[in-house]
Amino acid sequence: MRYFAIAVLMACAAVAQAETNVDIVFLGEVHDNAGHHARQAKRVQELQPAAIVWEMLSVDDAKRVTPALVADQDALQAALDWSGSGWPDFSMYYPIFAAAPSAQHYGAEVSRDQAFGAMQAGLAATFGPDAAEFGLTASLGDEQQRQREALQLAAHCDAMPAEMLPVMVSIQRLRDAQLARAALRAYRDTGGPVAVITGNGHARRDWGAPALLHLAAPELGLHSLGQGELGAGAPEGGFDEIGWSDPAARPDPCEAFLKSRNN
Repeated sequence: MRYFAIAVLMACAAVAQAETNVDIVFLGEVHDNAGHHARQAKRVQELQPAAIVWEMLSVDDAKRVTPALVADQDALQAALDWSGSGWPDFSMYYPIFAAAPSAQHYGAEVSRDQAFGAMQAGLAATFGPDAAEFGLTASLGDEQQRQREALQLAAHCDAMPAEMLPVMVSIQRLRDAQLARAALRAYRDTGGPVAVITGNGHARRDWGAPALLHLAAPELGLHSLGQGELGAGAPEGGFDEIGWSDPAARPDPCEAFLKSRNN
């Protein structure tokens, strides 16, 4: 038992040391898991990043966030119109803001108009002139395309028409690239370190935002945390570390999805 405790302490020390040597830390989550957000808040408090990048905020949303607003949970929630955003309860996310009250904030949300643009005009045209820098002009290859389409099908309860799956993969790639670009901008603006708050799928090392950021700025040190739920499988994606929390209490998401689809 003593040796196990020592091993755990050594592993924690190694993670802490790794994070001190990086410029940008991706903190993944399952969006409705309060334990995941608590761990993100703890990491942000320890890191004290110069900037935080949010999947959940638009560029304009992020510009509204000031230290004065961060000091007032209700005012910040109202300024961000969080209740109308579709994201889980703000009480889970607020401690992340409060953990680094002086940080600058950057939004990386992909709007509906951008998603529609990716469907109509393609990834590169929607993203802009630096699309190649972030890997959006390159083909994924047959195997990765197949894997990504399978993930999208599972995420949509095996009810997504086959012809829509490549479109959903493209939108996911757009979100990855938007996060990577915002993280790079935040680092160049502030000198870092930068924390990125996003879902596990975007934080994965193999093909998510960290992979695209490495393409654009290979000189930067990156670290990625994935978060799993006890009793479920580990999140895939080659994370630098995985944190575990109790599963969130939630209804069957496919039951609600299929009911809304059939109405």
